[in-house]
Amino acid sequence: MKKIFLTIATAALFTVNAFADGGKKADGGTNVSYIALHGFTADFADATNVNWTVTKNTQKATFTVDGVQKTAFYNLQGEFLGTTQRVDNKAIPAKALKQIAKEYKGYEVGEVIVYQANTDVNDSIEPTSYFVDLKNDNHEVLVRITQQANIEFFQQVK
Repeated sequence: MKKIFLTIATAALFTVNAFADGGKKADGGTNVSYIALHGFTADFADATNVNWTVTKNTQKATFTVDGVQKTAFYNLQGEFLGTTQRVDNKAIPAKALKQIAKEYKGYEVGEVIVYQANTDVNDSIEPTSYFVDLKNDNHEVLVRITQQANIEFFQQVK
């Protein structure tokens, strides 16, 4: 499950930054499992502009609902893993912002993604995590903010 979580978080960063993910576009849902399509339709009935991507680890639907762009992730068996969406950096807990300012002095907060996990599939994962892109002139890193507002290094981007 940890591998799936890492895949989701990495995919979320790529989604927000509009990087190519190397997946196959699902043409009319033909590469997407029936279970994932059915679950998505039931959970996100008001979704528009739905675009599916299938990778070797996940099935991903990028869509708009109520004017907000989101991404829903499903495992290859069609189980709903969670959603991501871009949020304002004001959504980051104040405690975490202070810790970022201290530990990542000279870095600017870039994009912030909130991941809402489906804890029914994996109860060991936190229900809500923030992924924050931090940049300075020479480096770019991705950190994860836990539900308790703790900062964890997640990935070196540049």
